[in-house]
Amino acid sequence: MLKDLPSAAVATFLALFPIVNPFGGVPLFFSLTSSMSAAERRRTALKTAGYVIAILVVFLFFGRFVLIFFGISLPVLKIAGGLIVANTAWGMVTGNSRMTLAETDEAATKEDISLTPMAMPMLSGPGSLGVVMGLAAHADSMVAYLGMVVAIVALGLVVYLFLCLGGPLVKRLGPTGAGAINRIFGFLLLAIAVQLVWDGVADF
Repeated sequence: MLKDLPSAAVATFLALFPIVNPFGGVPLFFSLTSSMSAAERRRTALKTAGYVIAILVVFLFFGRFVLIFFGISLPVLKIAGGLIVANTAWGMVTGNSRMTLAETDEAATKEDISLTPMAMPMLSGPGSLGVVMGLAAHADSMVAYLGMVVAIVALGLVVYLFLCLGGPLVKRLGPTGAGAINRIFGFLLLAIAVQLVWDGVADF
């Protein structure tokens, strides 16, 4: 159980960071904002981070009502979330995009890409929502919830920094280096997915 603020904050941040994977969103962000000025790009990055925080916090507090409404148990949520995370992780390991071709084509013509496709589904997709709802089920006090909110806000700040500053790093690393880092995140994410499925099966 997540009982105190520090443990809840650390556990939430460590669980969500590889799934949100801010580094993985940098190439798409800079591709879609290539015609923007530096100030416009920063504003878009800030809006994206704000949407990521808002989406995760909403599902943190209200996701359980969705589960209750549909009669979904926590073990089932863990298994389903693990399978979704595994699919995302496999795409990262093999170099496939999180977005479909249709979503990518639509994003190229949008003026505001902060909510879709950046915040959803690129950064706070189904996998991260499943994980945050699973974590919320282990919080037994408002202090723990506060710690989880702190972690989500910190993650949003990291997203903002990556989107603002990650472009030069990605250019310096090149496609091979950036792909290697993304595959490392994918491997860690795949391990988290297996653990989620294992925990879900064990809870039955």
